[in-house]
Amino acid sequence: MLLRNLDLDTLRTLVTTHDVGGFAQAADRLGRTPSAISLQMKRLQEELGTPLFRKHGRALKLTEAGQTALGYARRMLALNDDFLQTMQGVTLAGSVRIGAPQDFASVLPDALRQFTALYPRTQVELRIEGNGALIEALDKGQLDITLTVGFADRKDALLLGELPVLWIASRTFRMQDASLPLAVLGPQCAFRKAAMEQLETAGIPYRIAATSPSLDGLWAALQGGLGITARTAMQLPSPLMANKSLHRLPVLPSFPVALHRGQNVTATPAVDALHSLLGMATQGVLAGLTYPQHSRILRKA
Repeated sequence: MLLRNLDLDTLRTLVTTHDVGGFAQAADRLGRTPSAISLQMKRLQEELGTPLFRKHGRALKLTEAGQTALGYARRMLALNDDFLQTMQGVTLAGSVRIGAPQDFASVLPDALRQFTALYPRTQVELRIEGNGALIEALDKGQLDITLTVGFADRKDALLLGELPVLWIASRTFRMQDASLPLAVLGPQCAFRKAAMEQLETAGIPYRIAATSPSLDGLWAALQGGLGITARTAMQLPSPLMANKSLHRLPVLPSFPVALHRGQNVTATPAVDALHSLLGMATQGVLAGLTYPQHSRILRKA
């Protein structure tokens, strides 16, 4: 049997007719006359050799064959649209500027790899900084998209999930004096502020025992036994342990994780694609987070 190629425009009309509820509505959506829509559907039924619609009062409903055709039409159109988007991306040049906090650097490779496959000629400018600095850069127009922890109350925020904040220390950490030694990042760090607030509320004395401008430096201080910190346990080195009530310290609040797009950023397929890929990658990481439920008693050496 000789097979003929189906017209994708006709299949798109079938999908639109079903989604909007009739020929007249589809004609209005597609900028055609109802008779033109009806003729397209008549020809499609003739090509397929089976009725796709049946009357249901004044409305038209899909037959069982029509439901099958609708499913195939959606899949064929999705493949067509994906193909066109990919091929257009191959020739699309430009740049996208993105930012992320140190904790979420691990979610970037997969998202960037997928983005590069779609838009190989689009240059990506990446900035890894603290959350406050990223928001400042976004507001100054220096970033197009940024991922943050703790800024979900902004109008430009797309909430992706909640991030547990835990107490983290070396597995061999012990108290040496009456004040809890803290290892922290800079003064603007939201995790640092949360730790200090919780300790002050609980009446637990503390001191800043170590500071670092980077997450790697913070991990090194903790592994060296210099103190304890409050942070997400993402990318946690194996010599360290994390728990909500480690050493019976007060439980820390969770922080919202959000994706932001600059208010004056022009919407382009590349920006939209990277925004979507970063969002999905981050949500996947948040959904997979698990932590041990044990705690250890704070003891003096």
